This record gives sequence, C-alpha cells and structure tokens, in this order.
Amino acid sequence: MKALILVGGYGTRLRPLTLSVPKPLVEFCNKPILLHQVEALVKAGVSHVVLAVSYMSELLEREMRVQEQRLGIRISLSHEKEPLGTAGPLALARELLDVDNEPFFVLNSDVICDFPFKDLLEFHRSHGKEGTIVVTRVEEPSKYGVVVYESESGRIQHFVEKPQVFVSNKINAGMYIFNPSMLSRIQLRPTSIEKEIFPVMAGEGQLYAMELQGFWMDIGQPKDFLTGMCMYLHSLRQHAPERLRTGPGFLGNVLVDPTAQIGENCTIGPNVTIGAGVVVEDGVRIKRCTVLKGSRVRSHSWLESCIVGWSSSVGQWVRMENVTVLGEDVIVNDELYLNGANVLPHKSINESVPEPRIIM
Repeated sequence: MKALILVGGYGTRLRPLTLSVPKPLVEFCNKPILLHQVEALVKAGVSHVVLAVSYMSELLEREMRVQEQRLGIRISLSHEKEPLGTAGPLALARELLDVDNEPFFVLNSDVICDFPFKDLLEFHRSHGKEGTIVVTRVEEPSKYGVVVYESESGRIQHFVEKPQVFVSNKINAGMYIFNPSMLSRIQLRPTSIEKEIFPVMAGEGQLYAMELQGFWMDIGQPKDFLTGMCMYLHSLRQHAPERLRTGPGFLGNVLVDPTAQIGENCTIGPNVTIGAGVVVEDGVRIKRCTVLKGSRVRSHSWLESCIVGWSSSVGQWVRMENVTVLGEDVIVNDELYLNGANVLPHKSINESVPEPRIIM
C-alpha cells in the first residue's frame, strides 16, 4: 500500500524551530513529527510513502534515506515548483499513487493522534465508494468547517464552513483514504481538496466519514504543539505507561530520554518531554514544556509552557512562561524573566522580556 503526506512549505507557523530544521523533522515527544505518522502507516501495511514537499531540503532527503533503511520501505519526495494547494500534490504524484488498483492514504503533516489506519482501511473497503475522510469532534464547531453525514452509514451529505447555528460538531481531521479512480478528478493546478474536490464527491455519494476515537491535534504552531504534547503523553499513560518516567520529583506524565541528566531536588511535570543529552541542574521546576536535544537548564530555574530549542542554555534563576519558544542555540542569561518570548536561533538574551514579542 501507498501513502501521501502533505508536508508542504517552510513551516512558518512553527518558527523559530523551523528556521533550523524542516518541520517534519522537529521532534514531537522525542520523535520527529513525520516519524509518528510514517511508523503508524508502516504498521498498517504501507510500503511506499510519498512526501509532497514545496521546497527541497537536503536534511529531509538525507533523513528519509536513513528511515527507508531502518523501516524497510520506500520513501519518495514529490517536489512542487509552485504551491498546488491540498489537492494539486495528488495530481503531481499520480504516477506514484496509481500503479495498482489499491487504495492509498493521504494525510496532513501537522496532525497527531492515535492513527487509526487499519480501521480506516477496513471501513473504506466495507462501503466500497471512492473516498473516506476521518472526522473528529470539536467543542467549538463555529471556528471550523464542519462535516454533515449520516451517522448510521457514514455517507457525507455536505460541508458547512464556520456554521453560526449548530449543524454538526465533526470536522475534517486531515486524514483520508482514496481509491485511485479519484485521481481523475484532480487537475495539475493549485486546487483545494476540501473546497473543490470533496463537495463534488459528496454530491455523488462517493465520500464517507469515519469518526476518530481518542485525541486529535493540529500541532503546526507552538501553542498547539504543547497542547498536543499533553494529549499524546496522556495517551501514553493509557497505552504504554512504562515509557513514562516515574519516581521522586516527577509529577504526572513525563517523558525523558535515557541520555538526559536530571539534578537533585528538581520537580518535573506534569506534561514534560525532555530530549536526548539534555542536562537539568539542581532545583529546577519544569511543567508543560518540551526541552529539545542537547539543551541545558541551569539551577533553580522555573519553566512553564515553553519549548526550549536544540542546544540552548537557560541560565540560573530564570523564569520562562506563556509559550516562550527558544530557537536553536539560544543563550538566556541568569536571573531573567521571559514572558511569551519568541527567540530566533543563535541569540543571546541579556535582559528580561516582560511582554510577548519576537527577539530577532
């Protein structure tokens, strides 16, 4: 089986992290975002993954060669010269996707959940129509485009953009499975799959919906990245609790790479991910944060709702909060306060940032 992942462009919403690393390779809970998806696809029997990218990254290509070997699959990069929207990339990769009469998966690269690919394939085969989209329930449907479908069969009737009165609380979760025949609907030009292709398929009775069980998050920006981390760690607690760190000083769900070093009298958690080679000195308090590979947090600092970029250094007695994001190799000097700071790579911070802003 095959799958197409819509990787897209420069990941501007997740800056400053994506100034150093292509978005699919940013670690989410100590594993590159893309690998969460690719490994789940491989478990469901996918042997060829196509990445639809709009800029060529040697780093991404190199990493994919490594993963091909490790997972024993084929990974192709399909490079669009101009932005093709969410449907155009399928037309561009048609030759790779339409080789046998097997259905193929398509997914947005920012989505994290308990990927239901096996169930999706089963459901898709059971109704026998051209496409199935995964939907997820949301609290505030008026912020989204919602999907209206028959609850018994799953057949989609229509879509409503940002409804002001309640029609449905199910939204498109950015994961699909299609028969190759649907590729004839898409021309090689910028096209929106959600606005131009899906409504036509639904009108012909060719599109079905399957509701996702469990959590779902689009982690394409820092605030949602942290929320998604909390959801993922909660899911780990239910399905693989042995992967979480427990013991004195660890509260709630905490994921720590075995090569990280944690000092004395620290309180870590709830909802913290600590990457490879990270050093946390004595008396540090960390909650609801991701600390990426090779960083150091010096003694008696206090971090909440932050992402600490690779190889960064947080000084002693520092307080950081409110979705502060440090890019790669940032130095925060001692005794400073950072409130919602967004710090570009290779910066040294010498004064407090009392109001949210970008430090260039």
